[in-house]
Amino acid sequence: MSGAVLVEAPGRHRLVAHTPREPGPGEALVAVHAVGICGSDREVYQGNRPEGYVRYPLTPGHEWSGTVRAVGASVPTGLVGRKVVGEGFRNCQVCDRCHAGESTLCTAGYEETGFTLPGAMAGTLTLPARLLHVLPDDADLTAAALLEPAACVAAAALKAGARPGERVAVVGTGTLGMFAVQFLKAVSPAELLVVGTGYDREALSRRFGATDFRLREQALPDDFDVVVETAGSAGAARTAAALLRRGGRLVLTGIPAPGAKGLDPTDLVVRQLEVQTVFGAPPAAWAHTVRVFGAGLLDPSALVTHELPLTEFSRAIDLVGAGDPGVGKVLLRP
Repeated sequence: MSGAVLVEAPGRHRLVAHTPREPGPGEALVAVHAVGICGSDREVYQGNRPEGYVRYPLTPGHEWSGTVRAVGASVPTGLVGRKVVGEGFRNCQVCDRCHAGESTLCTAGYEETGFTLPGAMAGTLTLPARLLHVLPDDADLTAAALLEPAACVAAAALKAGARPGERVAVVGTGTLGMFAVQFLKAVSPAELLVVGTGYDREALSRRFGATDFRLREQALPDDFDVVVETAGSAGAARTAAALLRRGGRLVLTGIPAPGAKGLDPTDLVVRQLEVQTVFGAPPAAWAHTVRVFGAGLLDPSALVTHELPLTEFSRAIDLVGAGDPGVGKVLLRP
């Protein structure tokens, strides 16, 4: 028996005893190695996640890595002992959108690990085995705990379709932005610009492959082929669109607060910009992420600044919301 974080209601949590749930047919039991905390976990704790996207009481945790300990009926026994990560969206697999491979658009309604269903801030997690993605045997499980946000960015990179020799840019320097730099660097761009609000991530951006770094208030170019926006701030989408050449491609991943400055439809039409959006990661993006990670083209560990035990959940939540540039990715270890 181990411990688990239980958020009973907004602002109220406790550490409770955790007993693993034996896997049923089609399920796997995973021993959790590490679980990441992001802004949405803070929303869960504060109670400002949109209605329908959280269900209390809840054990959070949607960014995780672990090792399969047991499987239920009709699951290949070869999974036992393998290092894995897993998708969060619990898609139905039978609607038109699921059949099209767009599982994040499942029409059966929203269900997600760590938000409406028990998450990984516990010793173990039991979930449908079909959601698992197997890692190489020598994978660093601590680094792999960041592959969920990486998969969301992989979805953006796949939609952007950047080709070798194109000029690409990333707006935003958080976890998603740093992953976007790495995915775009992997396609050998001619230029890779990162746009941020401060210089605290310039060195890391350049380490990941950026050829230029600028602040949003500085003069910015307007002739890039591809821009991936990850900031989610009020004006980030407009900043990103302004970087593009005519006919350029924009992918938005950030979710700004209500009242954000929208894209100018006249500008979109006259400049013939192609705009796509990403919310979550479908299976193809997860598979792409695991491949790129296994090939050594992603370095998630460089983003981790804090590793804490589950008992320090409160401190971890405070760290994530402090706005301290010295705080990167915060992991909890069961």
